[in-house]
Amino acid sequence: MQDEVTPRIAPLLPPQWGQAELDALGAAPGARDFVLSNWQSDPRGLHGLGVMLRHPAATKAFLTFNNHVSAVGTIPKRTRELLILRISWLRRSEYEFVQHVVLGKRFGLGDADIDRLQVGPEAPGWDPVDADLLRAVDELNADARIGDATWAKLSATFTLEQLIDIVYTVGCYEIAAMMFKTLGAQLEPGVCPLGPEARARMYGGREPGG
Repeated sequence: MQDEVTPRIAPLLPPQWGQAELDALGAAPGARDFVLSNWQSDPRGLHGLGVMLRHPAATKAFLTFNNHVSAVGTIPKRTRELLILRISWLRRSEYEFVQHVVLGKRFGLGDADIDRLQVGPEAPGWDPVDADLLRAVDELNADARIGDATWAKLSATFTLEQLIDIVYTVGCYEIAAMMFKTLGAQLEPGVCPLGPEARARMYGGREPGG
């Protein structure tokens, strides 16, 4: 398995965006407006969007899905970020993981949570619901299915719509991880990469926590 992600295509930057790119980004107006307003001072997310915009029509379809997950889905924002961080960790998508550490902390995850989720649901200190959420991600990653026991536990806390949004969230950001890694999205200037210990765990060729 290749560890480091090398660039394959250059991202399209805002000065290069034409009508097709802006139309695609209209499916996720929050992301579009953040990037357009901040790309020179806070360029987070710029390279990820920029490589995807090499195919505007497909990106518009994906961003329609992504906007549901990230902006109008039924699960709490902290829950959403916990799921995204776990699947991006399992997929060794440093680009995605680093971007969502910022969002995870904004919505209530602490440094200890960020460290523990790298180990997984069996790490000591998790609230039982958080552990089951991580277990659901691991099961989806391994078997494309939340197991019966985990589903039953989560059903005691989440509605059916929320359970479906849990699956959609994991699937959406697994697609994003595939895209970022395949196209070689690089961290933007000023965005800090993982620290040496976390990078060794992510790229060490072993299962998280192993």
